[in-house]
Amino acid sequence: MPDLVIVNQKDRVLRLKINRPDKKNALTNQMYSTLAEAMVNANQNSEIRVVVIEGHPSCFTSGNDIHDFMQRPPTGTDSPVFHFLQALVELEKPLIAAVDGPAVGIGTTMLLHCDFVYVGDNAQLQMPFVKLALCPEGGATWLLPRLVGQRKAAELLLTSKKFGSEEAVNLGIASAQIASGQLVNHAVDQANQLAALAPGAVQLSKRLLKQPIKEKLIEVMKQEGAEFIKRLSSPEAAEAMKAFLQKRPADFSQF
Repeated sequence: MPDLVIVNQKDRVLRLKINRPDKKNALTNQMYSTLAEAMVNANQNSEIRVVVIEGHPSCFTSGNDIHDFMQRPPTGTDSPVFHFLQALVELEKPLIAAVDGPAVGIGTTMLLHCDFVYVGDNAQLQMPFVKLALCPEGGATWLLPRLVGQRKAAELLLTSKKFGSEEAVNLGIASAQIASGQLVNHAVDQANQLAALAPGAVQLSKRLLKQPIKEKLIEVMKQEGAEFIKRLSSPEAAEAMKAFLQKRPADFSQF
């Protein structure tokens, strides 16, 4: 069985590849744990100067694996998904994302934590939390308005609308749009350029950039996480999940 997350270090760049294309790169608890562990280890490894996260050309990630998620839903901040989100916040090395195809749910919210985000021609981002009768996670309710403004953040989060690579760049969620065939090479080239710079200066600069928001971000993520867990057991969420699995529109008329 192939590794669902491929962890590969070359020179001073650590590459994390989500590798489950047959399931649209849906993330399981084990995959979250692997990603989190790799980022924690990157902080402790002086040979690693930059981290790149990538998916498959056809799909960055479709978000949570619904079957795995329903069988083992998060019950607190000790769950794998929250460990992953915490690792994103605590990562001291620059984090670069190469995104093509769908980036759904946490596939988009994780990008808000990245230092550089490069999107391919076919990238399609979406945060469908409300559509699934849940609430946003990963600090999205605080990070997204700071990036795109309050009204645009409300549109993206409340309507669960999809948006492409050009809009992602225009909104400031992505750094640049790159031709899909060149996307990963471009991200790795940028990582190598960063890795050639003075590591102390790079990490200090990142820390200073993140320092003013870190404490508030962690507070918001905890609040979002607690509300997310409550929503998972709501009748609305039960209907949304059932509808998703049955491939039909959810019916919220009874609520």
